[in-house]
Amino acid sequence: MMGCYGIGVGRTAAAAIEQNHDADGIVWPISIAPFEVTVVPVNMKQPALVAEAVRAAEELSGRGIEVLLDDRDERPGIKFKDADLCGIPLRVTFGEKNFAAGCAEVRDRRSGDTDRVEIPRIVDTVAAAVEAKKKECAP
Repeated sequence: MMGCYGIGVGRTAAAAIEQNHDADGIVWPISIAPFEVTVVPVNMKQPALVAEAVRAAEELSGRGIEVLLDDRDERPGIKFKDADLCGIPLRVTFGEKNFAAGCAEVRDRRSGDTDRVEIPRIVDTVAAAVEAKKKECAP
């Protein structure tokens, strides 16, 4: 026989996942998410696109936002599916077509809403979205 006293981190995480998931995987509340934002450069063979994604990730990190940069050399669909499975609340995608137009995409994991944002405004826009999500979770 074994007994357990207390709630514990594992049980808390399991309860959060039970309450916050969909068909694509976990949907972490931002207050307990392992990362608040994932930055996904779609084509790792385009140095300018990758450099801009890295710059955005570093700037967000410098503002105290926990960022995961997906710099794997994988197909975009794999990166997107993995981001959904991990449940990171916001995804910033630097795709080739949008990058050529001077934009990136910001996707909210919970709602699925995607917005195109001009690259010079991307860091401010994402930082504001993170703050708004944190206020939603505040008691």
